[in-house]
Amino acid sequence: MSAFAGRTIAITGAARGIGLATARALAGRGATVVIGDRDADALSAALDEFPASDLVSGHPLDVTDASSFAAFVDHARCDGGGRIDVLINNAGVMPVGHFLQQSDHEIRTAVEVNLCAVLTGCRLVLPEMVARRSGHIVNIASLAGAVPVPGEVVYAGTKAAVVALSTAMADEFTTHGVEVSVVSPPFTATDLIAGIATPSGSKAVTPDAIATAVVAVIERPRTHVVVPHSMRFIAPLMSMMGPRSRRRLNKLVGSDRAFLDYDGAARRAYQQRIDTAMGANDIPPGYHND
Repeated sequence: MSAFAGRTIAITGAARGIGLATARALAGRGATVVIGDRDADALSAALDEFPASDLVSGHPLDVTDASSFAAFVDHARCDGGGRIDVLINNAGVMPVGHFLQQSDHEIRTAVEVNLCAVLTGCRLVLPEMVARRSGHIVNIASLAGAVPVPGEVVYAGTKAAVVALSTAMADEFTTHGVEVSVVSPPFTATDLIAGIATPSGSKAVTPDAIATAVVAVIERPRTHVVVPHSMRFIAPLMSMMGPRSRRRLNKLVGSDRAFLDYDGAARRAYQQRIDTAMGANDIPPGYHND
């Protein structure tokens, strides 16, 4: 019998990308999977991938709205027979570009989705996990949290915070039987990187590769997971570089400009989708970079 059979796993931001790939992987292993997303059309399309499955369900979810998140958790618990065994905090947005050209709305959205929502999700599921002395939270961060580059000031800041809070939470709740893990993907082939050139010497990994890492850490819990595995040792070394060495390396591989000189036209659809979902009426003034 699969190690996932009978386990209920809730995933935020799972209508596409890493979240959907993870849902596929877990459902394929027999888990009961409950996905949430604020994009109703994308959520419906995602659920259409599992027409004959009674293992996958989905519900609307705005992770920045505490009541919406609480309702999603209640739905997931109901769909899962009264419990949530694993919560995967996957929802995220990635503002890029010059920091002083980013709007207040962009900055607040990134902090609310990437950071505050992670804390909200954890607070919603931890009480039941602590009470039964079992459970697992998997937070999706980014290598940007360990290796930040120009153009990712806000994004890298929020993801570094997710790594830190996950580490502290893992140590705080280990005596309560609860596992907390943080997965840090690299440049990943989702719409978050639309219009951004891949830095020299690197290749965007697939959402399936990240899903594989998530499945593995649920099977064998540990606190930190870096994809690819080789970056587990390289990233800390890069973070200890002096400023001159770090800037020379960034320039050598092109990461010094990759998130500043992006293709605004190619990125516009992604930005408009995020703005619409978060209630913005206009494209932020610093966004256009055609």
